This record gives sequence, structure tokens and C-alpha cells, in this order.
Amino acid sequence: MVSSEAPKQQGKQKQQQKQQQKQTPAEKQSKAKKPDSPYKTSVILPQTSFNQRANAVVREPELQQYWAENRVYEQLAESNPGDVYVLHDGPPYANGDLHIGHALNKILKDFINRYQLLQGKRARFVPGWDCHGLPIELKVLQSMKSGERAGLTTLQLRERAAAFATATVERQRDAFKRYGVWALWDEPYLTLQPEYEAAQIEVFGKMLDAGHIYRGRKPVNWSPSSRTALAEAELEYPPDHISTSMYAAFKVVQPSAALAVHAAAGADVRVAIWTTTPWTIPANLAVAVNEKLDYCLVTHAVLGDKQLVVAKELIPALSAKLGAPEGEQFEVVATLSGADLAGTTYQHPLYERQSQVVIGGDYITTETGTGLVHTAPGHGQEDYQTGLKYGLPLLSPVDDAGCFTEEAGERFQGLSVLKEGNEAVLEAMRESGALLLSEAYNHKYPYDWRTKKPTIFRATDQVSAAAAAARASCCRCAVQWIPEVGKNRITGMVQGRSDWCISRQRSWGVPIPVFYHKETGEPLLTQESIAHVVDIVREKGTDAWFRMSVAELLPLSHAADAEHWDKGTDTMDVWFDSGSSWAGVANGREGLRYPADMYLEGSDQHRGWFQSSLLTSVAANGHAPFKTVLTHGFVLDEKGFKMSKSLGNTVDPKEVIEGGANQKLKPAWGADVLRLWVSTVDYSGDVPVGDNILKQVGESYRKLRNTARYLTGNLFDFDPAADAIAYDDLPSLDKWVLGRLSDVMREVEEAYETYQFYRASQAIQRFAVQDLSNFYLDTAKDRLYISEPGAARRRSCQTVLHHVLINLSKAMAPILPHMAEDIWQTLPFPVAEKSIFQTGWVDASFPSHEAAVWDRLRLLRADVNKALEAARTAKLLGASLEAAVFIHCEDSELLATLTAMKGDADTITQHPVSTNGVDDLRFVLMVSQVELLASRDAVAAAAAAPELHTAAGESGCAVSVARAGGGRTKCDRCWYQCSTVGASHAHPGVCARCASVLAATGFVAPAPEVAAAAAAQ
Repeated sequence: MVSSEAPKQQGKQKQQQKQQQKQTPAEKQSKAKKPDSPYKTSVILPQTSFNQRANAVVREPELQQYWAENRVYEQLAESNPGDVYVLHDGPPYANGDLHIGHALNKILKDFINRYQLLQGKRARFVPGWDCHGLPIELKVLQSMKSGERAGLTTLQLRERAAAFATATVERQRDAFKRYGVWALWDEPYLTLQPEYEAAQIEVFGKMLDAGHIYRGRKPVNWSPSSRTALAEAELEYPPDHISTSMYAAFKVVQPSAALAVHAAAGADVRVAIWTTTPWTIPANLAVAVNEKLDYCLVTHAVLGDKQLVVAKELIPALSAKLGAPEGEQFEVVATLSGADLAGTTYQHPLYERQSQVVIGGDYITTETGTGLVHTAPGHGQEDYQTGLKYGLPLLSPVDDAGCFTEEAGERFQGLSVLKEGNEAVLEAMRESGALLLSEAYNHKYPYDWRTKKPTIFRATDQVSAAAAAARASCCRCAVQWIPEVGKNRITGMVQGRSDWCISRQRSWGVPIPVFYHKETGEPLLTQESIAHVVDIVREKGTDAWFRMSVAELLPLSHAADAEHWDKGTDTMDVWFDSGSSWAGVANGREGLRYPADMYLEGSDQHRGWFQSSLLTSVAANGHAPFKTVLTHGFVLDEKGFKMSKSLGNTVDPKEVIEGGANQKLKPAWGADVLRLWVSTVDYSGDVPVGDNILKQVGESYRKLRNTARYLTGNLFDFDPAADAIAYDDLPSLDKWVLGRLSDVMREVEEAYETYQFYRASQAIQRFAVQDLSNFYLDTAKDRLYISEPGAARRRSCQTVLHHVLINLSKAMAPILPHMAEDIWQTLPFPVAEKSIFQTGWVDASFPSHEAAVWDRLRLLRADVNKALEAARTAKLLGASLEAAVFIHCEDSELLATLTAMKGDADTITQHPVSTNGVDDLRFVLMVSQVELLASRDAVAAAAAAPELHTAAGESGCAVSVARAGGGRTKCDRCWYQCSTVGASHAHPGVCARCASVLAATGFVAPAPEVAAAAAAQ
């Protein structure tokens, strides 16, 4: 049987034969395998078990398991010598899988906590989850068949909701762990835990005792789709909402004294109003004016026999809208102040009742409409305030489903106010002759953030927290806001907010512990009754409220009268749940502290968790629950668009870590690359992410890993205790690198301290790539590979590598904990600590050394590299060690340095370690010959070709290159071109320096035939 691969192999062989036939003999010879140098084994090459490839899918879980088994985080959080540090976790919602925004948030928190741990503090991070609320309740109901839902009791629903939330918590917890986030994962806080619920009710009790809690009938944001009241934080305002606005005219029955002077006898005088919610007209009880504005009585042919009262400033706009010919305006009959209109009585257009024109507030403006505001106290906050001023009833003929009740009249009863009910009112207004105009109007309108459907303002009996008393205190709290603009944002929101409706008409939540008298409806809500419920909840959880009898739940003082009381059925707003977390966690758990050091969440939490936490803490205890608040933006796609599953532009953090179904399109980057991405962005605004960005971050990660591997590999035979060279004995370049290390570590520390993680990431990257890989480590190869194992020039370099490796690993540890720990686990020398996180923060306090000199030398090296690259392009040179470099320097200070570093003209000597430079200028420039010439013309003349000459480069020197001369021959061991090659009888293929090293190490080159056989094999 012939293999199916055979034809393919035959095809490949024929193709290779054709290619070989086309090659010239010279090309064939050049491509033949060159025999290894017999001195290969004498070169000291790096040795390390630190892999070049991260293999993150396997290695990262191994390291996480190591941390868990050795309780590394727990021991640090318990036993570090410093103060307790509390970054209080804002609870994600226990509903669904995590997204890239969750990853950004938790990883930022982990950066801070790990840094604090390295600083010696006990960073005790308690993760939390928000487990109550409507979304979970709806998920449970949607998962059930209609028959099951029909017979579902409140307790059964709560049991299912708790199970759903708990299962979601487990999934999310595993995902957070995979991100490399350290936390007390076995001790999380869940808002459904009895001890947490008890603490929450205690906060409610404190606020009640301080006079901040009250129950009353008032208009609230009501969601007909959810059938519950909503807090401001539960609303969203889509930009594309269109309402049908209405201009209408209410017939004046009895004008005020001032208006009567100007209104003709028997004239049809009307007050003109404008509204975007025509459905609220059945609840109209007044028309409000601003006493500071001027109003006019106007007439025009397009109005027929009507005379309208409108704001003076709005006459031009209203004239055009109601059909006056272009260029014409309504004729002004009289001008009056707002105060002049007060007391005017008008007839309701749809009902047999009369109402008055009243004085409203500054909310009445001339930005749009008529300047007179239709007022329905049961359907608006300003309307409600005006109604209180004038003693108007809270008429709200709308039920929980958002439909008109019997109170609205037979024509409207049962109609949805947001749909057919609105149209029915418009039609009724048209029939009554009160409608002037209706038109589409795009404006800001509140929607239920969960159901994505419009809400209404509706008067209901609710429990609320008074905001007025807390506003001033909140704004005076000494809190650091990062970025600082957050202070202005939270101040504006707190100052502008209304009372907080905290009661919800749902089953899945913490019950408001109130009892109502069956006959009078009076509530029982006292410190005694609350304390009794707190004790029950702490022991049995809030299910006890729904399971136990009223007699059991009532305090002893009222238990005997249990038959006269009903327990309330409302639950608390979930923002009250999470906003009480300072009490249940920071102030409620041993080993933590309150106020917390920091809260860190997305910028949307200014109107959510930050605000609810601030209000509850200030109301209960008089101060903020946090010392610092840090906010971050949202995650967008690479084009700056909001992520959406429908657009297909979402980024799943799990796929980033473990790879997608198509590994070529979505490789497995690992958690550290995800974390490195977080560290590179300026989180103070919205941040982009996508495949291309992750590729760039992955490349940066690879460079860092390669640098770490080089450092580790070249320390395999180095014992810091025995082999380190004293600082004073280090050469200038080594001292300069240690000075740069210290500068970078200070920059990194400042970046961590100020939470500017992108600065830390950039500083680490620049140092690793530019200072180390592109310069120092490049020049260090000869010292590390070619020297004797214990030579001072090699030990000096290893001393530097040791300091760099230890400190660079610590500096990157908060951001790249897996790589840092991987380095630590593969260190080739003994260390006392099991984990890098047990070692403390960086210890690099070396002085800056001749920074200006080495900056100039690096510029000279860059000039030389440009000339060498030009020579390679022109095919005049191959490797840089084939080159001679010619330099003319007019700067006397730099010239003195170059002269001191130049060394012997023909041989590469080993200067004592204590001299300036490394060994020789040729090592810095990585060429075989350096000549310092007296003039620019001489440098130009020495160039192998005109394009290989630079008259004045970045360094200010004239530079040119050519092939190394002076009888130099390539050394088979170090590859430098040297005139001493062949001087050694024992090793005729190497230079005198290498021959000396070989003699000192007792190296014996293999016989020619052995070397040839090895090469052939």
C-alpha cells in the first residue's frame, strides 16, 4: 500500500533538485554546513531553566497553584510588618459571565494590592458580589415554565435566586483567579450573607435614628416594565428617545386682577402650556409661572378668536411653530410679570374642575415651550415641590403597570400611558379645542437600565432617604479623587440629587423591616423593632422575614398585639445593599479598617456605588467611607466604538488568556499579557483593546521575557555572596548601569505611588529594551562568554546582572506576577524567600555615575551603528567585528574618555577592572579596530566608501568605517579581528587573549579529525 504522503514527498524532492541545479558552485559551497569551531565548548554560554516561551496556559496555573498551596498571599496579608491596607472591593453583579471591563477593574486593584504587599503592608483584599435585585429575579423567572411561575411562592423564588447568584459567584471567582488577582477568595462578602444583611439593616436603623429615613407618598421614577420604583443610578438616558410633545391652551375662567385689566370682555383668553408627556394632562392641577419672567397677552389671525398668555422671549419661536407667516409675530396686547398672573383660574380641558396659575421656581425657563408649565404634582419632582407649596393633592391616576386607572375616566382607563394612552389624551385634547400643536421631540428621557424600556414619574407610597441633610456633609468630606475631576463630578451629583427612594416592590432583596397597622396604616419602625429584626437576620438571614410570623418578628413590646400588624413587603434598593458594604465589610470584619484606604471602580459609579456608599456612611456616621477614590473609564474596541455582541467587536478576557477556537487568529496570550495591556493604558479615560493592540503588547512581553532569560542564564555560575564585586571596584559602565537602575526604580516607585501604572510599565520597558538589551547586554557578551569563569571583568558584569535581575523582577511583579515569580523560581543562586512577593520592594540605591559621558558614548555608538548598517547594505561588510571605525572628536572631555578607553592599537587587552570603561572601546562599539584621527578629512579619507562617512552625527563626532586592517585575522574563539592570531603554538587559530584564557582553564582543543567527524555528524 502506497502512503498518500509519497507523491507529496516526491514532488518536494524534484523541486529541491531543480533549485540545486540552478545554484552556482559558489552558492552551494556557501550554503554548506560550516563545521563548529573547536573552541565552542570553551565559550561560557547562558544556562537557565527559565523558558523563552511563557507557555502561559500551563505555567501560569502552576504558579497560581504554588501560591495557593504555600498560602503566599494569605501569609503576607496576615504577617507583613506594615499597616493594614484596605482597598475595598466594589461588588460586581452576580449575573452572567465577566467581560473585559471586569478584567480592567480587578487587575488595576491587583496592581495596587501587590505593590502594597511588596511595601510590607497587610493588603487584605476581600472580594465582593452584589447578589440581590431584579435582574437575578428575572433570570430565575425566565428559566422557569409558565406553570412553574404561577405557583411560585416568595420563599421559593428567593431560594432559586440565591442558588443562581451563588453559582454565578463561583464562575466569576474562578475567572478572577485566572487573571492572577490575589484576594481572600475563601472569605468573600456576598450581599446575601446573613451577617452582611444584618449590618445593612443596622445602617438603615442608624439613618432612621438620625432622621434621614421617612415614608411618604411622592412621585418617583417608576418602571412599568419592572413594576418597581427606581433610583437615579438605575436609570439610563439613550440619545434617540422621541416623544410627542404638545402645545395646548387652557381656557381662563377668572383672570387675575392684572390680567383682567387687559383682557377684553368676553374674549377667549387662554394660558398656553407645552409638555413632552401629554398623558399627564389628566393629573393637571395647576399651571406654574416664573415670577421673574415677563409674559405677554398675544393675538393673531392664526389663533382665531383666542388670546394666549406666553413668555415674552418665546413669542418669535411660538409664532413660527403655530403657523404665523414668515416675518410676522403674534401681536402683543399687554405685558405682565409672572407675579401678575398668579391667581388666574382656568378650566381643565378634559374634566369638570378648575385650577389656578401659581408661582413656580427657577426651573421655569424660556429655553423652549411657552414659559408656563403644566403642573401635575403626582408626576414630576418640581411639580411635586410646587404642589406642596400650594397644598395640591397628589393625583396620579396610573397603576403599577403604567396604565390609566378608573380615576382617569372611562375613556382612558386601562390604556398604557406610554403607548395608546398618550395618543388617546392627544385626541381628547384635539376634540376639546385645547390642542394647538403636537410634534415629535427628541430629548433626554429616563429608561430602566435593566429592561431598556421607558420609565414614568408616578406618585406612590415609598420609603426614602432624605438627601438634604447629607448634601453639605458629603461635599465637605476630605477625600482624594483620582483623577481630580471626579471631585467636581461627585459634588455636582450629590448637590443636585433629590431624596433617595430606597424601597422596591420586589421579592429578591433585603426587606425593609417595617410593620403597618391593619386599621390605621401607621408604620412601626423603631430602634427596638429594627434591633430585634437585626438579631434574627444575623442568625437566620433575611428569608426569616418571609418565613416567620409577625408575632415572632415583632419586638417584645408589640408581640402581644401581633394580630393588628402586617409586615411590609418592600425590599431595599440594591444600591443601598452595596452602599452599606463599608459597614458589613470594612467596618465589620476583623483585620480590616474603616474608612477604607481606597475605593476603585468605573467612572459610572459616581452616580452609583460611590454615591450610595458616601450617602449611607455620612448619614450614619458623619464621614466618608473612603480616603481615596480612583476611577477608570470604559473599554472600547480598537476603533473607539462601544463594545457590543451584535457588532461582534467584544473582547473576551478568557479568550485573551486561553486563546480562541482559532488559535492563529486568537492566540493564547496568558494572564500576564492581559495585565500588561492594563498597565499600558491611561485608564483615566476610555481605553481601547483588540487583536492588533494585544499583538503589540504580546511583543513587548516577549522582549521583557527575553531580557529576563538573558539575565538569568548568565548568572548560572554566580554566587552573590562569594562572587560579587564591590561597587567601588566596578568599571565606569557598570556603575553607570547601576545608577540607571536606581533612577528607573525610583521612577517606577513614583508611578506606583501615584497609580500611574502606564508610567511604571513604560519605564520598565525602556530600561529592559533600550538600556539593557540594545546596549549594555549587547556589549557584555564578550565579558560573559569569552572571559575566564572567575575573571574580574566577568564577575563585575554578573554583579550588575544580579542587581538588575532582582530589582527588575520586583518592579514588574505587581504588573506581571507570573513572569516575576517564574524568574524567582528559576534563580540559579540560593534565596531565602519562597516567593518574590516575600522579598519586599526594590533595593537599588546606587548613585548616578557619569551619566553625561555615557549618554555621549551611546550617541557615538548609534552613529557607528548607522555607518555599519550602510556598509552591510552596500555589501562591503558582514558582521560588525569585521570593521574598523575611524573617529574625529573635537570635544576635549569626550576625546579624553575615548583615548582612555581605546586600549592597545593591535591587541585586545584585559584592563584591570578598576579602570574607566569596560575593557576596551572596541567592546562598547562592537568592532575590531578603533582609530582616533586628528581631522574630519582624515576620517573621510579612511572610509571604505563615501556613503560610510558621517561628517557630524548625533554625538558631534565625525565617523567612518572600513574593513579592519593592519594584518588582523579573525579569532576562531572570540571572533574579533586581531594581529596576535597564530602566536600560540597550542592554539594557532585564536588571539593571544583567548590563548591565555584557554591555558588558564586547561582547555585542550579536539584533534582535527575528531572535530571534522563531529561536524559531519
